[in-house]
Amino acid sequence: MSTQQTAVVVGGGLAGVTAALELADAGLRVTLLEGRPRLGGLAFSFKRGDLTVDNGQHVYLRCCTAYRWFLDRIDGAALAPLQDRLDVPVLDVAHPRGPRLGRLRRTALPVPLHLAGSLARYPHLSLAERASVGRAALALRKLDPADPALDGLDFATWLARYGQSDRTVEALWDLVGIATLNATAAHSSLGLAAMVFRTGLLSEAGAADIGWARVPLGDLHDTLARKALDAAGVDVRLRTRVTALSRNAGSGWRVDTEDEPLTAGTVVLAVPQREAHGLLPYGALTDPDRLLDIATAPILNVHVVYDRKVLRQPFFAALGTPVQWVFDRTDASGLGDGGQYLALSQSAAQDDIDEPVSVLRSKYLPELERLLPAARGAKVRDFFVTRERTATFAPAPGVGRLRPGPRTDAPGLYLAGAWTATGWPATMESAVRSGVGAAHAALAALGRHRENPLQEAA
Repeated sequence: MSTQQTAVVVGGGLAGVTAALELADAGLRVTLLEGRPRLGGLAFSFKRGDLTVDNGQHVYLRCCTAYRWFLDRIDGAALAPLQDRLDVPVLDVAHPRGPRLGRLRRTALPVPLHLAGSLARYPHLSLAERASVGRAALALRKLDPADPALDGLDFATWLARYGQSDRTVEALWDLVGIATLNATAAHSSLGLAAMVFRTGLLSEAGAADIGWARVPLGDLHDTLARKALDAAGVDVRLRTRVTALSRNAGSGWRVDTEDEPLTAGTVVLAVPQREAHGLLPYGALTDPDRLLDIATAPILNVHVVYDRKVLRQPFFAALGTPVQWVFDRTDASGLGDGGQYLALSQSAAQDDIDEPVSVLRSKYLPELERLLPAARGAKVRDFFVTRERTATFAPAPGVGRLRPGPRTDAPGLYLAGAWTATGWPATMESAVRSGVGAAHAALAALGRHRENPLQEAA
């Protein structure tokens, strides 16, 4: 096979796996290089004793058509089903009259009426605040997330213009926004926030229905992904770190690894932005240092194993407490002795990300007892944390102008990753979209036509 018909994908996260599958399905001979001993990037699993633990809780929405296509492509959709209808329990433990439970749920009515009943009964906002949410939502529907002017504004300022109180931001906009953007409204680009809320809550009635893996993430993003790559003929090389990238004297690219050099006509860099910056050859981007200006944001996950069942819901969100979202991971982890394993997903975790485990334990265990009365008499069998200090790019105002597209100025070299210009925040959806985008940009340059799977999935 000629060099032009070969490709090397650097990085085995969702972006890299997607790009490799699309290139291989189009007939290229593809080699996928990953420095870790597994695939999956930052959405992975590991063993802790008898437990199989996800490094963090990941969910997706029905509107995430790219990630849903990815699950279908690796035969994993049945292992990460969606809710029939959006239903999010929201527990406020700081209410003056005691804990109050509300729900964000939809009906089968068309947008925006699908959420009207839930909002009308939402106990965490006053009647006036609920009315103000409706007015802001109607204004939000008129925004174009692709408008560059929105990228320079922060979401909190826009919400204040439309009469959203601090309580409304906390109990609704940030409840959703922190989990999807990994930032509060004050630190989020209006363009990205508008994209999240318009697409998830204001496009189609079922767009925000939530899906999550009922098995360890490694079963999907590593085991099934590897099986799909093998079937597609991709040469997957784990524990293979790329050290340099350069143009060949004739044509194509030389990819240096710690083991041996490879040559290819096409290279896709599907690695974090700082790593991509370090590998980019001179002239590949007009201003490569912009990649270094894309800041990162942390996510902390707190894992607690109790000796008995303390939560009867699959998940819930919390107000009036440092706890954000709590998920039951008992079945997925393999815990089968009557205990319960809860995972707390803490986004925008700058204040906690470097705290010692002992400090986090003394902070979060009492909060769980406030939220879950059954936890007060339960024994804690295990308590541990997982930290992703650079979990996502920071969706701050102005980040849109820093995110590059898949094409570079160097022929045959492409970029992929959730941090590239997909229009989405740093999610699994963005990662898959970037992989498809990079692969199809490469195929177009090679004169190979291939139907975009995301157009079919939309």
